[in-house]
Formats: sequence, structure tokens, C-alpha cells
Amino acid sequence: QVHLVESGGGLVPAGASLRLACVGSGATINANAMGWFRQAPGKEREFVAAIDWWEGTTYYPPTSVKGRFTISKDNSKNTLYLAMNNLKPEDTAVYYCARSSFSAHVAIMPGHFDSWGPGTQVTVSS
Repeated sequence: QVHLVESGGGLVPAGASLRLACVGSGATINANAMGWFRQAPGKEREFVAAIDWWEGTTYYPPTSVKGRFTISKDNSKNTLYLAMNNLKPEDTAVYYCARSSFSAHVAIMPGHFDSWGPGTQVTVSS
């Protein structure tokens, strides 16, 4: 079973950019979709982006992340990425990557994902 680990988080000022990575180890990522979620203190886990692991089609929620965040993948490196631009204080959260056996166009809820990384903290100062 693949083990997912996120990296790339940190403390940045508003307007900065970060690139998160999610590396799968122990096995090749075998999924229909991979996704990114985030969870701020006291809030529910929120869908950020998903990608079809084989075709590369991407999906974003109709929220403020669309147009600022970009999900991508490198199957040869067993790695998922999330590029985040023009970060805002409200983007502060723990960011998680996850694997889904559902198709990417329907995998938008945490319950659609069956394997998660431990998360990486992103803090955006105002």
C-alpha cells in the first residue's frame, strides 16, 4: 500500500507563492484520482483540487482557490503537486493529499478518498 507524505508548507507573507509536493512511497500510486484538501482550525476539511491520475484532467471548486492554485502530477516520480500563487491569510490551513478510486470529476468529498498523508502546515501572514 502506498504511503503518502506532503512537503513544501511554511510561513509566508500574503501575496507569496508556495509549491506543495505529495510523494508516494512503498508502492506505485494506483488511483483514479488524487486530490488536495485543506483544514483550518475549527473548520471542516475543504476540497481544494483533484486530478485524474492517468489523463491529467483537473478539477477545482468554484471558490477563491480557482485561478490561484494549480494541481499537477509526475507519474514517473510518483508525486502530486499543488502550486499556490497570491496566497491570502484565509489560505492558512493544514494541506493534505489523498488518493481516490473514484473518478476525478466526482471525487470532491473527503469520503471519496481512502488514503491520506499526514498533512503540511501553510501559514499566510497579513
